Amino acid sequence: MIYDFDQIIDRRKTNSIKWQKYPEDVLPLWVADMDFAAPEPVQDALRAVVTDRIYGYEFPTRELCETVAIRMEKLYGWKVAPEMVVATPGVIAGFNAAARTISAEGQGILVQPPVYPPFLTVHKNAALVRQEAPLKVSVEGDILRYRVDFGVFEQELNGCNAHTGMFLLCNPHNPTGQAFSREDLLRMGEICLKNETFICSDEIHSELLLGEARHIPIASLSPEIADITITLIAPSKTFNVAGLFCGFAIIPNADLLRRYKVTTEQMSMHVNNMGLAAAMAAFSGECDEWLKALRIYLTGNRDFLVEFVKKELRGINVTIPEATYLGWLDCNELIRGGKMNGAPYDYFLKQAKVALNEGKEFGLGGEGFVRLNFGCPRKTLAEALERMKAALK
Repeated sequence: MIYDFDQIIDRRKTNSIKWQKYPEDVLPLWVADMDFAAPEPVQDALRAVVTDRIYGYEFPTRELCETVAIRMEKLYGWKVAPEMVVATPGVIAGFNAAARTISAEGQGILVQPPVYPPFLTVHKNAALVRQEAPLKVSVEGDILRYRVDFGVFEQELNGCNAHTGMFLLCNPHNPTGQAFSREDLLRMGEICLKNETFICSDEIHSELLLGEARHIPIASLSPEIADITITLIAPSKTFNVAGLFCGFAIIPNADLLRRYKVTTEQMSMHVNNMGLAAAMAAFSGECDEWLKALRIYLTGNRDFLVEFVKKELRGINVTIPEATYLGWLDCNELIRGGKMNGAPYDYFLKQAKVALNEGKEFGLGGEGFVRLNFGCPRKTLAEALERMKAALK
């Protein structure tokens, strides 16, 4: 089957946050949802719910939990029992519940900035101490490459006079697009084991792999690491159903699972029936052909973005993301050289009429950066980049 990801869908006629936040002359390449229609099996599942005409309370079925477990084994060889699967209203809710479950008030929570902004507020929601182990960045030509600085990682663990109760991992990483290697994941896992620190791993972008990249769930590395890990997944980014707010926590440790369920009940974390239906269709395997085509298209968009930045946006450095549909652009050289006044986010919004994400919202290491969403038709991406090129001239 041929899938038309070049089709322009007019989202200004909807209540889309992405398309309604800015005036009509602005191209929005910011918030992380794609401008592609969800796969047909997901649409069919939602139509079936609508046809029933009654939208009452529902619980996740055993069949759905089995489907999630089967998908983990199919994709990664990771054997998960259906009883380990807990539905949540999205990954953000999932890692906030994990923090409340795992950590006592005053303990530390370790993050790796620059990172997805909701990671940076979990400590406030659970009365914890935020500890930061920034990723180390290097520049090779015009290309940014990030890696774990293990010296800093071990130094910041139990820093600020607080035991690190939880390490909040983002893999694949947002905004850098890095899919962490087996070696890095194993080393982080072993350090957490040694320090009696639990891991909550946000793996929401795990199926949005580009090129030949592979994803490895950290919990799949060993039974010991699995025993200290809460893994969070969702169909939302991969199958473009983020507005349905449905995700899953996978928790092999029976006591941790019991405590997590208590927390989610206390927080009234119920999932709506539309989200459950979409998740079932998305993870069933019926959408895998669509997903394969999507990955090829997004890989093409990534390569188009990187080549355009290298050739046409001189002075800007960019990542080559291994996963996600998010580019991370470093404009600090232009700022230092006086060729760009103020924050790049404001500059491109005013001068190019392109809305991106403000880099400093991703924490330490984000100043002077912008995040660009290339999950859109190539024509939209090309127009936005041409506007940015014209603005810099």
